[in-house]
Amino acid sequence: METRARLDALLRSRIAVLDGAWGVLLQSRGLTEEQFRGKRFADHDHDVKGDPDLLNLTQPQVVAEVHDAYFAAGADIATTNTFTATSFGQRDYGLEAAVVDMNLEGAGLARAAADRAGGERFVAGSVGPLNVTLSLSPKVEDPGFRAVTFDEVVEAYAEQMRALREGGVDLLLVETIFDTLNAKAAIAAAKHAVPDLPLWISVTIVDRSGRTLSGQTVEAFWTSIQHADAAVVGINCSLGAAEMRPYVEAFARIADRPVACYPNAGLPNAFGGYDESPEVTSELLGEFAQAGLVNVVGGCCGTTPEHTAAIAAAVRDLAPRTLPSFDDRVPTYSGLEPFAIRSDTGFVMVGERQNVTGSAKFRGLIESGDFEAAVDVALDQVRSGANMLDVNMDADLLDGEAAMNQFLSMIAVEPEIARVPVMVDSSRWETLLAGLKCLQGKGVVNSISLKEGEKDFLDKARTIRTYGAAVVVMCFDEQGQAGTVERKVEIADRSIRLLVDEAGYEPTDIIVDPNILAIATGLEEHADYAKAFIEATREIKRAHPDVRVSGGVSNLSFSFRGNEPVRRAIHSAFLYHAIAAGLDMAIVNAGQLEVYADIPEDLLEHVEDIIFNRRDDATERMVTFADTVQGGGLEREDDLTWREGSVKDRLAHALVHGIVDYIVEDTEEARQTFDRPLEVIEGPLMDGMQIVGDLFGAGKMFLPQVVKSARAMKKAVAYLEPYMEAEKLTLGPSADNARGTLVTATVKGDVHDIGKNIVGVVLGCNNYRVIDLGVMAPAELILDTAVAEKADIVGLSGLITPSLTEMVNVASEMQRRGMCLPLLIGGATTSRQHTSVKIAPVYDQPVVHVIDASRVVGVVSKLLDTDRKAELDRQNRIDQLRLRELHAERERTPLLPYRKALGNRTPIEWRAGDVPAPPFTGVRVVEPSLAELREVIDWTFFFTAWELKGRYPQILDHPTQGEAARELFEHGNDLLDQIVRNGAIEAQGVYGFWPAQAEGDDIVLDGGQVFPMLRQQAAHDEGDARPNRSLADFVAPHESGLTDHLGGFAVTAGIGVDELAKTFEAELDDYRAIMVKALA
Repeated sequence: METRARLDALLRSRIAVLDGAWGVLLQSRGLTEEQFRGKRFADHDHDVKGDPDLLNLTQPQVVAEVHDAYFAAGADIATTNTFTATSFGQRDYGLEAAVVDMNLEGAGLARAAADRAGGERFVAGSVGPLNVTLSLSPKVEDPGFRAVTFDEVVEAYAEQMRALREGGVDLLLVETIFDTLNAKAAIAAAKHAVPDLPLWISVTIVDRSGRTLSGQTVEAFWTSIQHADAAVVGINCSLGAAEMRPYVEAFARIADRPVACYPNAGLPNAFGGYDESPEVTSELLGEFAQAGLVNVVGGCCGTTPEHTAAIAAAVRDLAPRTLPSFDDRVPTYSGLEPFAIRSDTGFVMVGERQNVTGSAKFRGLIESGDFEAAVDVALDQVRSGANMLDVNMDADLLDGEAAMNQFLSMIAVEPEIARVPVMVDSSRWETLLAGLKCLQGKGVVNSISLKEGEKDFLDKARTIRTYGAAVVVMCFDEQGQAGTVERKVEIADRSIRLLVDEAGYEPTDIIVDPNILAIATGLEEHADYAKAFIEATREIKRAHPDVRVSGGVSNLSFSFRGNEPVRRAIHSAFLYHAIAAGLDMAIVNAGQLEVYADIPEDLLEHVEDIIFNRRDDATERMVTFADTVQGGGLEREDDLTWREGSVKDRLAHALVHGIVDYIVEDTEEARQTFDRPLEVIEGPLMDGMQIVGDLFGAGKMFLPQVVKSARAMKKAVAYLEPYMEAEKLTLGPSADNARGTLVTATVKGDVHDIGKNIVGVVLGCNNYRVIDLGVMAPAELILDTAVAEKADIVGLSGLITPSLTEMVNVASEMQRRGMCLPLLIGGATTSRQHTSVKIAPVYDQPVVHVIDASRVVGVVSKLLDTDRKAELDRQNRIDQLRLRELHAERERTPLLPYRKALGNRTPIEWRAGDVPAPPFTGVRVVEPSLAELREVIDWTFFFTAWELKGRYPQILDHPTQGEAARELFEHGNDLLDQIVRNGAIEAQGVYGFWPAQAEGDDIVLDGGQVFPMLRQQAAHDEGDARPNRSLADFVAPHESGLTDHLGGFAVTAGIGVDELAKTFEAELDDYRAIMVKALA
């Protein structure tokens, strides 16, 4: 059996064990400079002590003993002692000339040890990450500088890999990857120099940010190296197993091949050593195995044969991870983060302004050498919504390769820009290659074509795939550019077939550009170009649903350059119709697209005349028309009699009523009367907040008023902070003074925080210390913070359904860590039932669902009181058990088999006259003014957000809540007046209709998108003729021959809300920060 097959068999049968660290064992030998030199390098002109790879040549028996020790401990796979055996790694020792020998001997020593050990033992050629980086500059002052080129790195790796293969390794292990571009160079070297060797790839996550040193997430890294077709992927080094777990879990979710994990022996101690015992490391890796996360385990820095023996024992009887199967592959690209085009992604904008042929401003910056200003152009495109950046340097007298290299190298170190993928755009093959060699992420090459024949096309396609990029195919062939629908479709079909069948491409890595060509040029043969593109797009998408279609929109309106309003209208109208036909993406000026619905009717008529060539004189009429287009109530006086009271009474009044006008003045007066500023907080301020808490608890004060009180309190504390710092006292009510500490967070995947923020304010008003981790908080951050801050309780919030699953994940992780803290669950999507059925069973400690902010203080106070906690926990568990039993009873309700339910669908006799036609198809955008929208606001939901229960307008006259509701209503309208005047918030909606038919329980759109629907499966009593309905029943079925339509919409009134809320928060004004979110 050949080596690859034997390796595959091992990984299928059990969890394989990789060996451990080399440094610990070699250092323990205490080798001298003379021993490192040996006879061969006795007269070498550099110090060589500390070069472990040299020992392959000078102390081979030491290296052999290490291999033997690891095999004896139970390792299945030995890594060669060649981690730094490249010309770069040996440069500091002056030993570049010895690199080939180091790798030959290193591989030979490992091979001999494997043979001595007997059985199924393998040798992995260790290929380290180098001491140079292709993605980062070593010069802070020059971000575009690189100390090394991609080709130099490829050659260094190739030299090492050829020697390792000759020395007898079974596979290559490219490990400890901190820069994905270095890894891509290693992949290119392996494919060129040793294509027959299996390739294993292991990344290192440098800290708990979850990213590589060069900035990529695990998901982005996987996307970037998928083209390598690695036999195994994994993570090693930098972290111990405990810290590594979330990233191993991420790999296990997304990778369709075996996953390896070989961590350090914990985190380094103060002296750079590692203290984690074999028992701890092996227990953690055993947990990984039990959780089905790994196929290969081992050790990295600080581990020893003792660790290896313990690890091997821990996984011996555990099954390897089952490889997932992904049938729904989608186009995925990456910068520092992955970008996947899914059915719900919407239209993809490729920012066009980094193009010297399309932007005079950008060209001027590049030609003048002002690359820093050119980077700002890219930043503006990203901030304007570009999902990807098109970069083109094809200008006369410009060195395109050098300019491409410099620009891409500079944006690579700008995190906000580098997070998005790059489309390298050029008509020059050498410039495309230069660009590819700068991308650590998975980018796109724009473009290749059949213009020079099939051989040239396939050669370039295979090279692009070697670099891990997707490809744009232009509809050109040997006969020239395709202008008609038939030619565009014919060339697209031929190109896709060649790429898939002969170049090994996945359809999802192919983007077809059917050529957007200029219209309204005055030449008759150009008149149908736009219409032909739209029709060709529809045909290409119908035949190849997994392929994406793109185009450069600016070409279309070239005849009207200089008249931006007309050009924007042409682009918007064209995109509206092209997207409806299946266009997935386009190269556009992000942020400069006109809203189709906003195009004046007369202009739109002229524009669509030229797009669809609807009349013989369309161009003449458009040219002529283009010349015309160039661009209440009475105010009451304030009652200030409260100002006559004592400073303590004034502060209490200000806090209860949320008055901030005099809070600083009164706080200073109080400070003068107390010995220390902290006493002002602990005395009159906390006394005032105690009154607030009592009134709120008694239902005599309502949430909006409490939030206003908190605003006043914050301003008073902020005034006192400099005085407390001067005394080196704790800021505000410290953990020692507070009644308890809570860590709260909106869970990973969710960005909603109004409810959580309100809870935090209420708890703070009651002298609890609240550490708010904000939104999108991963489990490890929440729990690590809870431990570090000695929290008493953890609180999780979420508004969307996926948050429920993440809450279960957090609870499971708390159980795995053996935590003993109560867990609070809240948020609009949560419920007592879900908490009881899904969350509570995975965590042994109290898990309490809190319905709203008014209940949280009571729950928290009980949980932090030993006696009352026991009673609350007992009753809570009884209630949760009852809810679980009710749920189980409902689950036992008899269900019809799916086929029977499908046969009992809603009976509808479909007739053409009964199927209504929508007013249009495709997508339209509306941007109503807030002045219009406020006239139709249902204020009931506004009051509900503030936990004032009742319908508007009746709530304004409620006997107990009316006064608070009226004040809140007034403040809300005042803020809304300000927002409308300043235009601080914008509203936008999209809605559309799409041709659709039902196929079974699926609603299938004309473009092939599928929306699966659920069907009722409840079994009815005999004689009950009610159907088992599905939404798909109400869409004309495919077999009817009728075309029905599906409608959809999405709206937001929150564009700009976060920025405005942050402004208020910076002013310590929680009241208006929450108010603006509630209004939106």
